[in-house]
Amino acid sequence: MFRRLLIAAAIGILAAPAVAQPRSITVASTTSTEQSGLFRHILPLFTRETGIAVRVVALGTGQALDVGRRGDADVVFVHDRAAELRFVAEGHGVERRHVMFNDFVILGPAADPAGIAGLRDAAAALRRIAEARAPFVSRGDRSGTHAAELRLWRAAGVDPVQGRGQWYREVGQGMGAALNTAAAQGAYLLADRGTWLGFRNRQELKVLLEGDARLFNQYGAMLVNPRRHSHVEAEDGQRFVDWLVSPAGQQAIAEYRINGAQLFFPNARQAEPVS
Repeated sequence: MFRRLLIAAAIGILAAPAVAQPRSITVASTTSTEQSGLFRHILPLFTRETGIAVRVVALGTGQALDVGRRGDADVVFVHDRAAELRFVAEGHGVERRHVMFNDFVILGPAADPAGIAGLRDAAAALRRIAEARAPFVSRGDRSGTHAAELRLWRAAGVDPVQGRGQWYREVGQGMGAALNTAAAQGAYLLADRGTWLGFRNRQELKVLLEGDARLFNQYGAMLVNPRRHSHVEAEDGQRFVDWLVSPAGQQAIAEYRINGAQLFFPNARQAEPVS
């Protein structure tokens, strides 16, 4: 009798229906989308609509793209268009979709020792900071923000590396850490507006320059290529990209605000051709 019970129990275990695993994807994205609070707003809406949970790995854009290259994420959602298009052209990503934009601002101490307040030219402002040898904090982390900063230094005709360890200070960390360092040291900094609006430890920092067209900051999303990495959750990952650019996703992005200020502006369009 005991043996029959064991056999019956074993048969019951084998016959029991498999427990469905919860659906989830991994998104490699930037510290700005994470630290601004955008994901806390939009991801629950996506999960509620689709049943797909989203795990975010928040890094600088360059590092996030590296995660995608290794196949350690299903989707990459970042903000360095040139690097994103290379990612797709090299076969690491499937298409690239415009999702949203915001802008960068140049922050600095209220005393403004380099005298950049009132300027409209970001490159001219950086040139003044370098000439004054005023402290400037750089993320120095291969992020989209870091790439934008380096483009501005080139436009200014300045090599900031010559000031490294003196007035030019690289932290090698995300936007929040760079902001904290700049606030503590009374330094200048290039920041994305979304993270700045959500930042609390401002001390004497304030926006000193904004509005230059070169401060425009575009975000894009791509599925990691499942032909390169067969374990990529291609269907659910593509569903997330499609949701971001759908009316529902675009509305969710537009509705995210801090103290009434909109942080990101949806501008979805069809996948870009890779030139």
